[in-house]
Amino acid sequence: MRNVTLRHFRMVSAIHMEGKIVSAAKALGLTGPAVTLQLQQVEEAIGIQLFERSAHGMRPTDAGLVFIKAAHAVDETMRLLQEEIDAVKGVRKGHLIIGAVSTAKYFAPQIIAGFKKEYPNIDLKLVIGNRAETIAKLKDHVFDIALMGRTPPDLPVEARVFGDHPLVIVAPPDHPLVGARDIPKARIAEEHFIVREAGSGTRLSFERFLADIPGLVEEPGTEMDSNETIKQAVMAGLGVAFISAHTVAFEVEAGRMAVLDVVGVPVRRQWFSVIRSDRIVTPAISAFRDFLALKGARFLPVLGKLYPAVK
Repeated sequence: MRNVTLRHFRMVSAIHMEGKIVSAAKALGLTGPAVTLQLQQVEEAIGIQLFERSAHGMRPTDAGLVFIKAAHAVDETMRLLQEEIDAVKGVRKGHLIIGAVSTAKYFAPQIIAGFKKEYPNIDLKLVIGNRAETIAKLKDHVFDIALMGRTPPDLPVEARVFGDHPLVIVAPPDHPLVGARDIPKARIAEEHFIVREAGSGTRLSFERFLADIPGLVEEPGTEMDSNETIKQAVMAGLGVAFISAHTVAFEVEAGRMAVLDVVGVPVRRQWFSVIRSDRIVTPAISAFRDFLALKGARFLPVLGKLYPAVK
């Protein structure tokens, strides 16, 4: 192991991230043969194969997964060292890659902007994806921190609440139930729903909310894979939707859709900042989490003035 260098760790991580030698070489600014040679050198040095070639690209072996985990730990240690040195020098620097589920895209940029005003020397990258994508990248150490409404059940994480996340049922403004009070759950279940894809946080909450309605969870309605498409479908009169209040604030305020007063709604969830529990918490991560805990809620859209039950 004495011949294994930082360059080798980064090379193996790049192969794992990119999936192919040629893609890893491009990411590293090297040639394909150079990366292949480095991989051969590492495997010879440790005496075991790290990757298997397949039709789908380079797949890490069990030994490769152990090596990749060590590579992540080394990279995080080097980042922490640099940030601690900068802190000793009085320089508030660092960089963060922040993942956010798609529902969070309606406020995450405002949070980033607010944080940058207080920490202008911390470089930030925001990546939006669906819940499965966000969890996968958090698991693979791609994200330093993730913003989501439900913490992953099968990944050791540390989660902190930074704001409330109400879920509501919306309809087009001319829907016959608009203006009705205390609509029973059984009545709203008769409507045609436009729903998110299976596995999304909103879909899981929807299924829990209407779990006692026979057959609805199995055949919930028309499935669409983005909040934007769902909003357009509702405004076009294709049905009603169970959706985050934060995604529809603008449309409700503009009178393009309405929040229905259904018994048990809003369903209240919370927004979390999530990091892996086995990672090193850098000063930049700590600063961002503290910022969210203290000020994150003020960046969330509010529907209270339009619909008193949603605060």
